[in-house]
Amino acid sequence: MYTLQNAPAVSVHSFEREAKPGNKFFSLTRSEGGIVYEADLLQPHRKDFYLLVFVKHNVGRHWVDTIPYEHASNTFYFSTPEQVLVKEDPSPFWGTHFSFTPEFLALQQNAALTELPLIQNPHNGHELRLNPTDAAFVEETLRKMEAEYASPGEWQHRMLSAHLAVLLTYLSRLYTAQFAASEASVDRFLLKAYQARIEENYRELHEVGAYAALLNISAGHLSEVVKAQSGKSAIKHIHERRVLEARRLLFYSHHSLKEIAFDLGFADASYFNRFFKRETGVTPADYRTTIRKMYQ
Repeated sequence: MYTLQNAPAVSVHSFEREAKPGNKFFSLTRSEGGIVYEADLLQPHRKDFYLLVFVKHNVGRHWVDTIPYEHASNTFYFSTPEQVLVKEDPSPFWGTHFSFTPEFLALQQNAALTELPLIQNPHNGHELRLNPTDAAFVEETLRKMEAEYASPGEWQHRMLSAHLAVLLTYLSRLYTAQFAASEASVDRFLLKAYQARIEENYRELHEVGAYAALLNISAGHLSEVVKAQSGKSAIKHIHERRVLEARRLLFYSHHSLKEIAFDLGFADASYFNRFFKRETGVTPADYRTTIRKMYQ
């Protein structure tokens, strides 16, 4: 199957490129009114690491998966490696940003963090608005992390991991409340597992039965649980993930409709055209024209 892996739709920024020299897995920077200038402003890109930013105060805007976010005070922004980001003009920034790699999460003492909602991000979210109490807690925890980060030593990594676990757990509680996730249950975990498998395989697997086989359950049971837990059919989850990636590629890349169709696992461009119009109400070509006129 033809893919765009050898000709990516957008550039991928590596952790080594954006972190301070010598930081292999984790990086943290606090700013008190500083301005960060980058050579690739307005250029769409993905990151191969997790980026988390606490904005104490900033005026500006950036984009995530074609959605604009106006910067707000006392707000926590987060992005995962799959999301497409665009930065607009820089402006004075008060707050803290930190980042870490998937390898950092794979370390034994951090393995449990991969199960947190903020890291799994099943709702493809990006922004958490904090009330004064939440903002104070986040800011204090970040101060502790900054102090450890500035003091290399035998216990530094363990202390950073401990503070990070507290922060991400706290933010995950806010995440579930903000995105109205239902109470944890066996069925809820099955829905999350299904969504995770879709994220891993949406280019190759397009039928509910294929995912049911991966999860070692029947397609009927999977469909029933997914519908009850999410309010959407199981096949709709697959379709929505393919549409999301199609929107990303149509907006941010210059690849032809045929190339995008093949990358997303469609047998031909005409099938992709019919699928996209059925799901969105417009053709891929019309969507690309409209979205670029609107935002570029």
